[in-house]
Amino acid sequence: MEMKLPFFPPFQEVDMDIPADRIRIQREDFLVEKEIERIKSVSKKIGGIAVFLGTAREISKGRDILKIDFEHYPQMAEKCLAQIRETALEQFDIIDVTLIHRIGTIEIGQNIVLIVVGAMHRQEAFNACSWCIDTLKKTVPIWKKETTSKGEVWVEERP
Repeated sequence: MEMKLPFFPPFQEVDMDIPADRIRIQREDFLVEKEIERIKSVSKKIGGIAVFLGTAREISKGRDILKIDFEHYPQMAEKCLAQIRETALEQFDIIDVTLIHRIGTIEIGQNIVLIVVGAMHRQEAFNACSWCIDTLKKTVPIWKKETTSKGEVWVEERP
């Protein structure tokens, strides 16, 4: 069976002088509390922080999942994350945002993706956080392979 790769819309070039701690694709786990503290330290104006934490679950579409593997297109994926960050900062009344996605093998229960948004008020932080994860899942070239007791399945759909 031939896997159809999703279409990714063109993306704008963005300034890649973003601090390395704000946009990361990494194999190792991250500490949620440390990332929240990083955002809090940006400004005393931050009054609301929204966090999205995606973790590996044991069931997907009725299948028992043993582990998940993530692969990515390195340079393009980082540019897409940077574009999401820059767009969120422009379109929402927020102060800062961090986006982290893990690659490699992720065991059930482990962290996969983290988005932390700091704003003066909670609603803008919620709105930006929701937009960031939705946009990440639609546009960033990161692919997921689920391992089940019956074999491996590439997850092809994009929301």
